[in-house]
Amino acid sequence: MSDDTIVIRPPSEANSFLLPVTIGCSHNACAFCSTFYDFKFGVRSIVDIKRDIDAVAMHYSRSVSRVFLENGDALIAPQETLVATLQHLKDRFPNLERVGTYSTPKAALLKSSEELKQLRKLGLTIAYLGVETGDEELLKKINKGATRAQIIEAGRKLKQAGITTSVTVILGLAGTEGSEKHAIATGKILTEIDPDFAGALTLMFMEGTALHKDYLAGRFKLISPFQSLVELKLIIENSSFTDCFFTANHASNYLPIKARLPQQKAELLALIENVLAKKDMSMLRPESIRAL
Repeated sequence: MSDDTIVIRPPSEANSFLLPVTIGCSHNACAFCSTFYDFKFGVRSIVDIKRDIDAVAMHYSRSVSRVFLENGDALIAPQETLVATLQHLKDRFPNLERVGTYSTPKAALLKSSEELKQLRKLGLTIAYLGVETGDEELLKKINKGATRAQIIEAGRKLKQAGITTSVTVILGLAGTEGSEKHAIATGKILTEIDPDFAGALTLMFMEGTALHKDYLAGRFKLISPFQSLVELKLIIENSSFTDCFFTANHASNYLPIKARLPQQKAELLALIENVLAKKDMSMLRPESIRAL
């Protein structure tokens, strides 16, 4: 593996072979994230990528069934790099079932529909897209690098190419002042994308970020644990899915939930409403064990 990268992956890729294709994140400017501050973005050479694949295949050629392409948005790598990577993975791992990647909206939009379909045919089966919010004004404030329309287009484009689409949104991202607007707009953008999977995380500050500096200066007021559940409720109420597995069970969340929507929508809303009615902190994940 490259010494120039760090391990970062979605929770669902815990058992995957983590293969660095890019270093860092091509955008690397979101106001809430400092994960790649110390890394200059770059695309690894196909020689180095193949060497990593061969090293793992030497001992685990038949046991690897899942691969995750790192880092922040491997999909933005040149098409020829991704094609060569996927082909080599297929050659070296006969039992390979799926390959995943993070994707920024920009990365998905830069690829043509034909290129995305080519990647899907070669085994790229799932892409993780950070949506964060559906509030246009908030997207600008957090320096997401994409508009609401662009994020919707990116999500739809991935889906139309046959790539399973998993998106994330962030509870508390607007602070107390813009909480309701953020939640309602986020439910609506999820409806527009209609992803296969959707996950809600809860904001936790990363030192050195613009958002954390705003908090320390008193310009940003963090929502309470129960206010985060109000946001979660509003998102679910304002979203409509064809068939989506919705979760809020990340380590950052106060109330771990997972449900198939729309099938379990009423049940899920009833659970949240019950917790909100009781306002019992013992029903929530303790602050001491929450994590990024």
